[in-house]
Order: sequence, then structure tokens, then C-alpha cells
Amino acid sequence: MGRTKKVGLTRGLGPRYGTTVRRRYMKVVKEMRQPHRCPQCGFMRVARRSVGIWQCRKCGFTFTGGAYTPVTKLGVIAKRAAKGTPIEEALKVVETAEEKEETSDEEIDS
Repeated sequence: MGRTKKVGLTRGLGPRYGTTVRRRYMKVVKEMRQPHRCPQCGFMRVARRSVGIWQCRKCGFTFTGGAYTPVTKLGVIAKRAAKGTPIEEALKVVETAEEKEETSDEEIDS
């Protein structure tokens, strides 16, 4: 008798929607549910309240962000542009942040 695979976050979907869609869904939900750093106090206590609304559970700071992540690439670029920083520098900052996230994801998976 064969063993069944662990399906994780997609267990409620059953066999529907195909593997690619379920993998994408799993990636988005996993990113959304992991702890995020508060921009005010710096603690890893930010939780999603609703679509685009994030709140720190330590200091109570409420702020807007992306639908599934508190900080988006476009948001970082817009913030830099509002300050007057050249866009090329903002893109470099975003790329380094992504690299750090990828390395932290690899450490978590290991």
C-alpha cells in the first residue's frame, strides 16, 4: 500500500486546482504567516489584520503594506522616490533585501 504525501497548507483544497497553483498558494501563505519585523520597535511580532493592514503585536503600531507581505518592492521604491533617493540605489537595496530573505529561507528549510 502506498503512502500519501503531506500536503501542508493546501490540505483544504484536496486534489483540485493542480499542483502548480497549489504550490504558488502554499508559497504565498507561508510568506504571509511567517513572522515579520516591526518598522517601529524592531521586534518580529507583526501580524496581518486584513488585506494590506499589518499590526505589531508588541507595540500596537498599525501600518499599511502589501496584501501578503508587509513590505513590497514597489513600496520600497516609492518610499525612496518620495525622499528623493535615485531609483537605482533603491533597486540595489531591494535586491540585497531579497538576497537576505532567500538565505534566511534556506536556513529555515534546512
